Amino acid sequence: MIYHSPPATIGLDENAGQLTRRIRNLIGTVALDCDCRQRVNDALQRFIAQEQARHDRRCLMDARQQRASIAALVDLLGELEEVSWQEGDRSVFGELAHIFDDIARMATQGANAMQQISRDGAEL
Repeated sequence: MIYHSPPATIGLDENAGQLTRRIRNLIGTVALDCDCRQRVNDALQRFIAQEQARHDRRCLMDARQQRASIAALVDLLGELEEVSWQEGDRSVFGELAHIFDDIARMATQGANAMQQISRDGAEL
């Protein structure tokens, strides 16, 4: 009977570069001729570039979605112009506070996405 080990999985916080380093370390223990080793290294480099591009596109799409959501919430904040400090329904202030909180959360998420692209580009 042949036993197979479970498939290797990429952890949530493992990027393509880290996975490729693990693969290179494993391949380094295998006797390959120079031409074959170079072809494997070239394939791994292409894999890293493709995965980096995929990751960057995903981060950029996320940041754009955050921006669109923020823009919609800013429109809702236009109601602030119609609110008086003497407002009888005090829940209005709580609702507006939640909008500001949502904008702050979305801005942080968008900034994190942009920082990931910036960091990843610096590591290449």
